[in-house]
Amino acid sequence: MITPLPRAELRRVSILATDGVFASTLLQAKDFFHMAGVRYARQQALGLEPPFEIHLVSPSGSPVDSFSKVQVPIDSDLDTCDLIILPAFWGNFDALSARYPQVLEWLRRQHAAGTAICGEASGVFWMAEAGLLDGKEATTYWRFFREFAERFPKVQLNPEKHLSDADNLYCASGVTSACDLYIHLIERYCGASIAQGVARDILYEVQRSYTPGRIGFGGQKLHQDVSVLQIQQWLEEHYADKFRFEDVAREHGMSIRNFMRRFQSATGDKPLQYLQRLRIETAKSLLSSTRKSIKTISYEVGYDDASFFARLFRQHTTLTPKQYRQQFMHKDTASHGNPGP
Repeated sequence: MITPLPRAELRRVSILATDGVFASTLLQAKDFFHMAGVRYARQQALGLEPPFEIHLVSPSGSPVDSFSKVQVPIDSDLDTCDLIILPAFWGNFDALSARYPQVLEWLRRQHAAGTAICGEASGVFWMAEAGLLDGKEATTYWRFFREFAERFPKVQLNPEKHLSDADNLYCASGVTSACDLYIHLIERYCGASIAQGVARDILYEVQRSYTPGRIGFGGQKLHQDVSVLQIQQWLEEHYADKFRFEDVAREHGMSIRNFMRRFQSATGDKPLQYLQRLRIETAKSLLSSTRKSIKTISYEVGYDDASFFARLFRQHTTLTPKQYRQQFMHKDTASHGNPGP
């Protein structure tokens, strides 16, 4: 039985507001976490008052004018928190960062203290400008790829991804991927049942042109063992194949004992645990975004025995594959008919 990781405590969420912010992306983040707080309070028998605070913050603590000239009320200036959301904005980033230099130091200080930070589309520029993404994988909105790559050459921009994570830093390429990111963070802080409830409440008809992919592995690549990084990449490409770790170790010039030791030292996971999580995360995406049968998905992620896959899936998620599909399937997918068993 896999022991679940201890849930991180969430006391305060800060959502950055600056002049030119897209109010829709700012309030989307607030709605997601407010709904999570309401559900979490109800689950914990705390009434309807959310057990954590969600603040709209600005560098001066004063209201700001959004892109559409709606004045956004502010709760406080830049504060100490557990989670920072950087919404999308419109405008010249050079002018914006020059106007609000205190934002960069705030992000550096909070990240050093363990705060999780996530940026949506142009909001990712703040993390990169602060130097937090140097040497790490990131993504942003496709229209900004060239500018981002030229401005931040030390960042490993991945245009193929809509979501990325590395060292408690999360990037979402746009509105839809931000929805997936918020659900992931709500699951991290409030648990799977709360995340499922928020997804049902808010994600009415979100249509994705991409597979959400795997969040949660980026931090496990922040090490200097090149051979292990190569093996991680190989596993991501061959997770469904039949292979022996002894052969993988030999191909990379290691004994199985040395491989097991180095892999766990570098990533924090034993190789089999890492492989299982890769397969389960892929299965979660397939369950929520396709009508493929559970047996087919089991086979596609590397398990010939669908019963064994279902037991393993439940160990990782506390849900059966069918329950997961019922709670997370996108409405546009489900409307085409019930999926197979």
